[in-house]
Amino acid sequence: IRAAGFSWCCHLVFAYYEGTNVFNSKTAELLSHHQVEIKQEFPREGWVEQDPKEILNSVYECVEKTCEKLGQLNIDISNIKAIGVSNQRETTVVWDKLTGEPLYNAVVWLDLRTQSTVEILSKRIPGNNNFVKSKTGLPLSTYFSAVKLRWILDNVKKVQKAVKENRALFGTIDSWLIWSLTGGVNGGVHCTDVTNASRTMLFNIHSLEWDKELCEFFGIPMQILPNVRSSSEIYGLMVKKKKIFLIVILHFQCLGDQSAALVGQMCFQDGQAKNTYGTGCFLLCNTGRKCVFSEHGLLTTVAYKLGRDKPVFYALEGSVAIAGAVTRWLRDNLGIIKTSEEIEKLAKEVGTSYGLLKILIICGLTQFTNKCHIAFAALEAVCFQTREILDAMNRDCGIPLSHLQVDGGMTSNKILMQLQADILYIPVVKPSMPETTALGAAMAAGAAEGVGVWSLEPEDLSAVTMERFEPQINAEESEIRYSTWKKAVMKSMGWVTTQSPESGDPSIFCSLPLGFFIVSSMVMLIASRYISG
Repeated sequence: IRAAGFSWCCHLVFAYYEGTNVFNSKTAELLSHHQVEIKQEFPREGWVEQDPKEILNSVYECVEKTCEKLGQLNIDISNIKAIGVSNQRETTVVWDKLTGEPLYNAVVWLDLRTQSTVEILSKRIPGNNNFVKSKTGLPLSTYFSAVKLRWILDNVKKVQKAVKENRALFGTIDSWLIWSLTGGVNGGVHCTDVTNASRTMLFNIHSLEWDKELCEFFGIPMQILPNVRSSSEIYGLMVKKKKIFLIVILHFQCLGDQSAALVGQMCFQDGQAKNTYGTGCFLLCNTGRKCVFSEHGLLTTVAYKLGRDKPVFYALEGSVAIAGAVTRWLRDNLGIIKTSEEIEKLAKEVGTSYGLLKILIICGLTQFTNKCHIAFAALEAVCFQTREILDAMNRDCGIPLSHLQVDGGMTSNKILMQLQADILYIPVVKPSMPETTALGAAMAAGAAEGVGVWSLEPEDLSAVTMERFEPQINAEESEIRYSTWKKAVMKSMGWVTTQSPESGDPSIFCSLPLGFFIVSSMVMLIASRYISG
């Protein structure tokens, strides 16, 4: 969980997001940071979980290590005034408010176990009145918290019992951390902000309140929901843990990770957009105070509300589920690389995928194909999917983006950034300091009324050094590459069906999941022979 932001002179601001980062609030310079990797668990295919206690302990570890580093820099940690939390927005946690213990693992945003829940619920939505999307800006999907929470309520007896006994609390990761760090069972603050609430499918993005009709539709008891606040106000005070904070009093604020990146990239004007390359890829475009509904498959979401009495701003959002996660796949599943940095080195060796396209299955393998081509194709896949989102966003907004601002861990890969500029055929602009999500959380925390160490006025915002990647191919070649990708995607569709053999052709060919497994296994066997060579 990464922590962020402080003013150099007399006020420090922390912001958590997958590690701890400390910034100079006058220059936005990163001064100190510490990160730990949080383990993911995969109990079944498509299930993704994390241990809420491990996440909480990682916060304590990161903060303690960062404070030690500040001491080595002769910076007095008693100057710390506020904490800004940024988090993966849809990840769902339920815990016991009397014991402080999680009642089940956190169900991660990527988790797909709720597909059957979604199918059942979708049948209850009238075709001419999709009240879920009109109120939330979101399609009914496994992605969002409401269906994850519904699954937990249906399947976890400990949660069912705790709800009946009025002991259960629900929240996304920000709520769990803030409640735990502000006292937990001893008066912890149970709250979230508008950006995280807007990703639950229970929150009305127009009235900015939990919606009774939505809660009844999903069968969610409203008493377990957190209070909703703005993204930049004081929620409560942090209770010191052992000797970490000494006599420091810390004020809490929070902001969903992609909204934090939008703020960190200083996209405060209508039409400004950023793309974050993390576990997934998330492209957000600020639409101002206007709630724009997409006609091309994008989500409508709350961008930020930077103060209790400040207006809410909205955004259009598109995402790629697998971006940085593809590096982990190459490392942990295929064994092609040992570290995430190696993917750039492999891709650089060949400079092309030579027709190898990584889609749902790998196609285009030949005896010439090696692990370098697979690495390059993996990077290309991220860029092509980003192009699809950007095209949809341009159509919805009506004004094509002149450049794309980027951030996130993968942006350190120069091959990826150049590929992205070539495939989009517009410049890609990357800040020299890539931790803009943490920076955005720090800015919101430091700007909160009662803290006031960070000004968000345009004239006061520090200029950030940028690295610019210009397209190095012509427009025709860019279009040919993109068209080839789309053609390959179309040909890869329709391989898997949920139709049972009893309801159709009983021949072996109707068992497409089996066929998919056999074909893909053969392909991977052939691939492994040449990779090992």
